[in-house]
Amino acid sequence: MNATLATNAAETDAKADICKSIDLGRSRLNEHIAAATQCVAPTWPLDEFIAVNPYWGWVGQSMEQAAGRLGTLAGTRLTMPRDWFAQQWAHGLLQRRHLEQALRAALPASQSRPSSASDAAVQAQVQALVAELQGKSAPLHRLALLTDLRDAGAPPRWGQSWSELVTHQVSQHCAAFFDRCQASWQMDTRAGLYGSWREQLAADHGLPWPEGRAALKARLAALPPSPQALIGAALDALGIAEAGRQAYLSATLMAIGGWAAWCAYERWQAGLRGQSDDTLTDLLAIRLAWEWLLHASAPPGTVPAVWAARWSGADEAARALAQAQRTDWLLQSAVEIAYREPLIAGLSQPPTACDEPAPAVQAVFCIDVRSERLRRALEQISPQVQTRGFAGFFGLPMAYSPLGSALSRPQLPGLLAPSCEVTEAGESAALGQVLAGKRRQALQWRQRWAEFRAAPASSFSFVESMGLLYGAKLVADSLPRRAPPARWEDTGLPTQAAAALRPCLAQVASDPAGVAAQAKTILTAMGLVSDFAPLVLLAGHGSQSANNPHAAGLDCGACGGQSGEVNARVLADLLNAPAVREHLAALGVVIGQGTHFLPALHNTTTDEVVLYDVQAVPAALEPALQQLRGWLEAAGERTRAERAAGLGLAALAPQGAALRQSLRKRGNDWAQVRPEWGLANNAAFIVAPRARSRHLDLDGRSFLHDYDHRLDPELKVLTLIMTAPMVVTNWINMQYHASTVDNWRYGSGNKVLHNVVGGRLGVFEGNGGDLRIGLPMQSLHDGQALRHTPLRLSVFIEAPPQAIDSVMAAHEIVRQLVGGGWLQLFCIDPQDSAILQRGQTGWAHAA
Repeated sequence: MNATLATNAAETDAKADICKSIDLGRSRLNEHIAAATQCVAPTWPLDEFIAVNPYWGWVGQSMEQAAGRLGTLAGTRLTMPRDWFAQQWAHGLLQRRHLEQALRAALPASQSRPSSASDAAVQAQVQALVAELQGKSAPLHRLALLTDLRDAGAPPRWGQSWSELVTHQVSQHCAAFFDRCQASWQMDTRAGLYGSWREQLAADHGLPWPEGRAALKARLAALPPSPQALIGAALDALGIAEAGRQAYLSATLMAIGGWAAWCAYERWQAGLRGQSDDTLTDLLAIRLAWEWLLHASAPPGTVPAVWAARWSGADEAARALAQAQRTDWLLQSAVEIAYREPLIAGLSQPPTACDEPAPAVQAVFCIDVRSERLRRALEQISPQVQTRGFAGFFGLPMAYSPLGSALSRPQLPGLLAPSCEVTEAGESAALGQVLAGKRRQALQWRQRWAEFRAAPASSFSFVESMGLLYGAKLVADSLPRRAPPARWEDTGLPTQAAAALRPCLAQVASDPAGVAAQAKTILTAMGLVSDFAPLVLLAGHGSQSANNPHAAGLDCGACGGQSGEVNARVLADLLNAPAVREHLAALGVVIGQGTHFLPALHNTTTDEVVLYDVQAVPAALEPALQQLRGWLEAAGERTRAERAAGLGLAALAPQGAALRQSLRKRGNDWAQVRPEWGLANNAAFIVAPRARSRHLDLDGRSFLHDYDHRLDPELKVLTLIMTAPMVVTNWINMQYHASTVDNWRYGSGNKVLHNVVGGRLGVFEGNGGDLRIGLPMQSLHDGQALRHTPLRLSVFIEAPPQAIDSVMAAHEIVRQLVGGGWLQLFCIDPQDSAILQRGQTGWAHAA
């Protein structure tokens, strides 16, 4: 009896141990899956395109460590090839003193002070660095996936490798699964991404398989039904040890990095809604299933016996690669020092103290680098204009729903979720409903026309019926036009009727006190709470291009890929509202009756500024309005002349009218691959009063955000700047950086070959392959040389060092960006204008 009880107890304990072991295994597997998927940064759809730091999932490590990791797992570099640095040296852009400063900055704090011994050692290292310029960067030894090993054997079909076949098959399935109304027939997605993949692959008669289609169907049917179970079973079958699983899963996702980024976007959006999304795990299961299928069908000798064990050494291999790349990172630091040298010299000059007259106009522009040229020109044209820099969504976390449309589009940075809805209003509610009806009817006819053209049965009849007429339309579209392309919002509306509709916030009428509180926060962050000029210009920005899938990326690098028109008009409308002003006065912000806020849009393709809602400008300010028009026209002409050489139009620079016309044609030319250069060559973010940088020609390379630390004793504005605009500018800077140093993985290749996927998801380069993310080469290269220099963002903040440290201490993401070298942080001391750089151990005088 006792023996039986003891046996039962032992069996119970054994079962409990097994259950614990199973639970522990599942927990570890989930941790590995979470770690691998968290490393994937999102990509936004084409119509909401924003710049993204594609390394965002790695910012918990230093950039050098991440480079070692990414090189080992994905075969990518985070710096330019060695010969690029050699060209910088040959052209005199990189000099010996820059190498010396980079080496000294890399020394431990205890060795950074010069001495005769240390100086001799540094000079020897400088000489060694100069010699290294003629060498090659450390080779990358990416750990092989199963698809790589199978590529060494017989290909699945002539001219196509297994890697290409797998990528193409997974990519085509994702394109169909995520399609947003581009395809006439929609896939059944109820089984989820992984489940639908199993079903579709089993029904695919065109896929070559060595053992035959029946064997493949049997293998697919035997796969575990859930993504997590598939991942665990595949790792076991492949023999990947616990120590190598996270690395292997990360590498597997990077092999289909474009669609991984799209799935990460789906997860990001779900997170903003307080929900979850598992499609990235599904994608990982699909790609890992292919690894398992290829492993099971691999001919003898294809998979080396030590292959699986190598993944356990991934961390060690990454550390070794990071160490081998030390020279490249020293050279990267040196070219960044070379760029900053004149900038630091200019910013360290104390602002000239002078009694400036009260401004006739205060012009608030987006911090976008393209605004810098126009702001500088406007200030030179008229000292009576005071310009300011502020985030181009003007602090309004909103989504915009045009009247009569089902669309709701975000008008704010992708980091945020909209918290208010903006629509349109007319002169009367009745007129608004009439115009909404006209727009709705016109949009419905446009949709029916598009459906008719796309229907399979119409493909030949459409050409037969409409060929000549449609050919005339194509010819017309090919001819240069003066006017910008019509906006879809104006569909079906006469010009005057379209102008009668204006975007506005409904709460202005229903809750003026709440709107006033929000307005005070915006004006405080803008540094504009008193001494208002008669005219305050709120200038958003947008671009102009035709036949360009990436057009939204030129509108704004941050704000949901939209122009700033709606935001500027909404903010001006609410700041002009008497009820809001009344509540603002009670909050300590007094806007006089003689001040009017005027919305505008800076067209960055042509550098023309369009003024909106001018009919609301008081008659007393009409002379001031006309004067402002003249100043903006003159500033635009000067800015266009400055940009002309970079666009290959240097001969037209002295011819103002001809140059403007040429730029208008450029923006309307549906064959133009470079309507403008966007944010190419961005390199710095300056957070300071405009007086600090007004004397400098920043060459359109600096983001400019006005900030006066004296007005921010509680550091609320500084906190906002360092946790939002500074992060956004890092995203922009890193997207341009990544698209330049590795366009194959993080860029979108040749835009001439682009095909839009799924309505608006992204592009293929050609008819397949992975979803391409990032920037096309035409946005970075002019055909002869790079137009973007890949430098990490240098951030200059005019504030006491302890204030900046206080914000860093409270926000981990800021500490990671600064401490990991993902950007370079500088303090402009308000007391003596000295410039300090934040290092690992604190602040030190910048070189």
